[in-house]
Amino acid sequence: MTTRPGTTMPGTTIRDATEADLPAILAIYNDAVLNTTAIWNDDPADLDNRRAWYEQRRALGYPVLVAEDEGRVIGYASFGDYRPFQGYRFTVENSVYVAADARGKGAGSLLLGALVEAGIAAGKHVMVAGIDASNAVSLRLHARHGFVETARMPELGYKFGRFLDLVFMQRRLA
Repeated sequence: MTTRPGTTMPGTTIRDATEADLPAILAIYNDAVLNTTAIWNDDPADLDNRRAWYEQRRALGYPVLVAEDEGRVIGYASFGDYRPFQGYRFTVENSVYVAADARGKGAGSLLLGALVEAGIAAGKHVMVAGIDASNAVSLRLHARHGFVETARMPELGYKFGRFLDLVFMQRRLA
């Protein structure tokens, strides 16, 4: 387990996730599925799903990070391949999620900063974020970390009985 340098704030530390963190990651993921438009799935996942996701990311050498506050996982982040074609091998897409009761306290910013550092260390060229256009908090978070809007795709997704617009933001890492 590694604590990332420069990624702490009072009470909160960013570290590499372990399998023991998967139940907390699952709870945060499922809350986002059931209560937000941050993840465009309708059905919650199970622990086997999150374990397979974790193992796939680790097998590819991609980070899975958690924000821990006083021993409790309050957020997680990772990146994965943007698209499964060789021409995109230097591009990754990020995911950052924070527990509902911990939002707005800085964990998301710490997680995203650590992901950017990990992308640079991995030799990636561009990091992409696909964000629901109504998620102003995530749009501002990414902008503060140097991401710029590069595309807005109207009515691309559907959740909670309505069509959703997708905003793509990206940051050059190299």
